[in-house]
Amino acid sequence: AREYVAQWDEMKKSCIGLLLWGDVGTGKTFIAACIANALIEQGVPVLMTNFSKILNQLSAMFNEDRNKYIESMNGYSLLIIDDLGIERNSEFALEQVFNVIDSRYRSKKPLIITTNLTLDELKHPKDLAHARIYDRVLERCVPLKVNRQNIRQLNAANTLQSAKKLFSTEEEV
Repeated sequence: AREYVAQWDEMKKSCIGLLLWGDVGTGKTFIAACIANALIEQGVPVLMTNFSKILNQLSAMFNEDRNKYIESMNGYSLLIIDDLGIERNSEFALEQVFNVIDSRYRSKKPLIITTNLTLDELKHPKDLAHARIYDRVLERCVPLKVNRQNIRQLNAANTLQSAKKLFSTEEEV
């Protein structure tokens, strides 16, 4: 994350993004948010969102408004999309995911994507609709595996320990 931020000018100029992939809870979103925060502190316009939010917005719009909304994301120097692959596989959802990725691809601006999909799943998608999306992502985003322990499991264990301590000192009700 530090290197990406340190090399931001070159990343932007060369349209180099990141594909942060790995298991659930390993810190992909945290890393992406750290990059976003560091760049925002430098005055770089960054949008961090996910496809669920994008699809919810788009489903309430007409075609012209959808296109304007998708194009508006290109006003940001960096677009970060969290959790590629969690969206429904409906025809509408896949079409909109493609439109967002393709619009960013054509804008020649960097994109950071997080996903729980494996690199093999991204390189060998199950159908043409997914291939069109993943091919663009893999061309512009350097895949980096985030291979850490599940942070949420650690946090859950800590929360449980804290709660046990609190409840053991309280009188029963």
